Amino acid sequence: MRIVIATAVYYPQINGVAMFSHNLAVGLSGRGHEVMVIAPSQNGKNHAEMIDGVKTVYLRSVDSKVYPDQIHDVPKQKKVFGAKVPRLFYRNGFRVSVFPQIEVKRALDDFHPDIVHVQISDPIGLSVVSYARKHNVPVVTTEHNQPEVLTESLKMPRPIKKGANYVLTAYFRNRQSKSDFVTMPTERAIRSLLGNGEKIKVPIAAVSNGVDLSNFKPGKVKAGLYEKYGISKDLQVVLYVGRVDPEKKVGLVVEAFIKARSKFPKMQLVVVGDGVDRTNLEHKYGDDENIKILGKVLGDDLHEIYKIGSVFATASEIETQGIVLIEAAASGLPLIAVDKGAVSEICINGENGVLCEPRNVSQIADAIVKIMSDPKLQKEYSEKSIEIAHEHDFESTLDKFINIYNHLLRENNTATGESD
Repeated sequence: MRIVIATAVYYPQINGVAMFSHNLAVGLSGRGHEVMVIAPSQNGKNHAEMIDGVKTVYLRSVDSKVYPDQIHDVPKQKKVFGAKVPRLFYRNGFRVSVFPQIEVKRALDDFHPDIVHVQISDPIGLSVVSYARKHNVPVVTTEHNQPEVLTESLKMPRPIKKGANYVLTAYFRNRQSKSDFVTMPTERAIRSLLGNGEKIKVPIAAVSNGVDLSNFKPGKVKAGLYEKYGISKDLQVVLYVGRVDPEKKVGLVVEAFIKARSKFPKMQLVVVGDGVDRTNLEHKYGDDENIKILGKVLGDDLHEIYKIGSVFATASEIETQGIVLIEAAASGLPLIAVDKGAVSEICINGENGVLCEPRNVSQIADAIVKIMSDPKLQKEYSEKSIEIAHEHDFESTLDKFINIYNHLLRENNTATGESD
């Protein structure tokens, strides 16, 4: 098949949608399909290149400057007379393709897609869907967001935020109704956004984002890793991996760790990732030798970092699934998370970890102590995490999407009177 993946964020950006889109494109190409990705350019110019066997078309874009691009390190805040100046703009901001219709048409005319798969309903996604409808090309949409995810970090009165969530829900449902098939990472995410499906009249399925289990697995840590990142071999590790942005609430994990350490001293916290909150955490906790804020860690080192963890902890309330939770589980880590979003399908309370109330630092701290101080429980949770993670093998995710594409092509051929 000739498959187009349209996304507003893509490799080398580091977030769930960007990484999933890249993994999907590379995985489909590895299965023998011809794949083209359409995404905003990171230099503002229209150009195309081959990345990991996938033709990637980068469209003209503008720098929004209101959010970091997730590629470059977030710079430290400037100080004036010793006081930090609030950061409103970023030199390397999030890039957006505003009017991509002509570029999208040119790219798709050259490629002749059999299927288009839209990740986000940004201008690129909307333009791709419009083209597909005019040219009788089946459309698959994967919805990665929930309205609360987009409004979580906005400082606005609760009634206004509630109204905004209502409007966004209606918009998301309207966009999904224009597709031929809709997927979301979990059943819980589907119920939260779409209810029982009566709001849209197209097929809906839960398809896990998945992870490559060949990369994430328990095992002996490679030589030199502890020394490279200044991590003690003598202390157990509470691990967080992910964006270090306000909506991820990493600060609550740090507070819980400090509270838990008073009861169970022999542990350290390792935070992996970058974001607008990183400099705040470094400023506040940088002198604590048992709180390691490493910034970005990529590739093989990231796979190894998971192996050093004794438990994985997050306080994020905005996950539609949480790829890092699957990676941690596949690496054999017990999980601590909050009972919000769709994480309860990965972190199952009392089976492979503990679910806490949102923003409840004391519960997160108690969960850390409970797991760290009980080697038998830690082993039980670890084994169950590995078992749960195997349900999210990325090869299975590829199988499911390929089956969806084939199903839609057969239906489309039948409707147009063409043979397979």
